[in-house]
Amino acid sequence: MNQLSPRLVRQLFVILCILALGSLIFFQILPYLSGFLGAITIYVISRGLMNKLVKRMNKHVAAGILMLGSFILIILPIFGIVYMLSSKISKAVSSSERLVNAVKSQIRIFQEKFNYDLATNIDTSALTSWVSENLQSFAGSTFNVLISLTIMYFILYYLLIHQREIKKALELYVPIEIGNIHIIAREVGIKVRANAIGIPLVAIVQGVISLIGYLIFGVPDPFFWFVITTIGSMIPFVGTALGFIPATIILFSQGLNLEAVGLIIYGVVIVGSSDNLIRLFILKSMANEHPLITLLGVIIGVPLFGFIGLIFGPLLISLFLIIVYIYKKEYGDKVPEEKNDI
Repeated sequence: MNQLSPRLVRQLFVILCILALGSLIFFQILPYLSGFLGAITIYVISRGLMNKLVKRMNKHVAAGILMLGSFILIILPIFGIVYMLSSKISKAVSSSERLVNAVKSQIRIFQEKFNYDLATNIDTSALTSWVSENLQSFAGSTFNVLISLTIMYFILYYLLIHQREIKKALELYVPIEIGNIHIIAREVGIKVRANAIGIPLVAIVQGVISLIGYLIFGVPDPFFWFVITTIGSMIPFVGTALGFIPATIILFSQGLNLEAVGLIIYGVVIVGSSDNLIRLFILKSMANEHPLITLLGVIIGVPLFGFIGLIFGPLLISLFLIIVYIYKKEYGDKVPEEKNDI
């Protein structure tokens, strides 16, 4: 009767301990995982600049300069956008029922062409309640954001000043050959830079093009809808329609039918066609990412990591494929070469 060797039993026990403790740690930090991922993102982007600054000044001063720069260039604009959106929440909640009624009035114009009374089947109060709950929950996560930011900058500081130590630790503890670790690190750097710089850049350019349309056709609060459109541009299946559709409805509700039709045409023709051109020239030049990987990555990453999942979702898919390749390379059975008989 075959028995398990003591060495194998001890190995299985250690693996189970690693999995149990790792799972416990992971689920405890999950609410603040965006802070860890944010630190990694900023570190990957600023690592090269950090190495240049260290040659001219103390590494602690260099790290402080980069952290301050990231706060001014990244965090402050995000807080400004959140503040602007939050200031609109009470107004949106109070006017959401009026907006829904405006939609119903427009539906009544076209419902005579159909045999179904669609307008009376729209529950105005239910839609208003849904808008209120979602907008208020959007504004109610300030405390978690502050904790995540604190964690992010704490980790970022040590990533910047202890680059060599972290590299040695990865080579020591990660059970993969050093060459394969370097492959993973290189791919992570490429993907993070492409997604962290490319996706927001595409969204901002599309937002600016949309802003021109909002100004031309007289949309109220054009800069507010510029922000909404920019955010929507980073969301799959939603895109710039997140800004254009509500803005068009508002124009219709104000009786500006000609402007509303013009805005629809502008959104479909100008903004829609510019999307493919912008992504072709910006994202393709940064990383040759298959569109399916980006789509699946964002669908998986946003629910799992939050907003930063736009960056780490596609990265997660790419890492999975890289690890499968490395496993096949290290542990796959090698097919013996056939010898030619002479």
